[in-house]
Amino acid sequence: MAQIAKDLRDTYPNIHYHLYSGNSEDVTERLDKGLLDFGILIQPANIAKYDYISIPAKDTWGVIMRKDSPLAEKDYICKEDLLDVPLICSRQAICQKRPGNKFADWFGDDFDKLDIVTTFNLIYNAAIMVEAGIGYAVTIDKITNTSEDSSLCFRPLRPQLDSGLDIVWKKYQVFSSAAEIFLERLRQDFAKQTNLSPVTPHG
Repeated sequence: MAQIAKDLRDTYPNIHYHLYSGNSEDVTERLDKGLLDFGILIQPANIAKYDYISIPAKDTWGVIMRKDSPLAEKDYICKEDLLDVPLICSRQAICQKRPGNKFADWFGDDFDKLDIVTTFNLIYNAAIMVEAGIGYAVTIDKITNTSEDSSLCFRPLRPQLDSGLDIVWKKYQVFSSAAEIFLERLRQDFAKQTNLSPVTPHG
């Protein structure tokens, strides 16, 4: 999507983007108020009242930790590894009562045994907590720096836990010309990735 945004700027230099980050509640609240044209939500999310396109990609859940932590020696993380360590979790992930909560389902009956010391809605803040040694952050891959230069690393959960992504917008939304162009380019690009005809939004 960043590449699409860049390509559109090359063609239409007067297009400007305004990014907002938050959990699903933050994003959908701003969508409902007309403050955002589009939102990207991690599945499962309640998208019944929106039009949407599913992104042809999956995000993998795992744990971000310091490279000098004991669990960093493992190739993957099982739920037993997380029962006796301090955890840093997104507010969305720990809503146990929410239907279809994959994270809670992954833990099963052991969910209530977790020692969740901090919650977050932006992974940047969670990464700072991890670097300080406060705990291990349960999140999806590739949204924080875990390169060789970083003091942090990522280890996937086992059994593997993946989540899809949806781009959503208000039904019957009247878009600006710029938003219309952006949406059409998304459809075309996703169609190429999936070798299908241009993606039709769901509603």
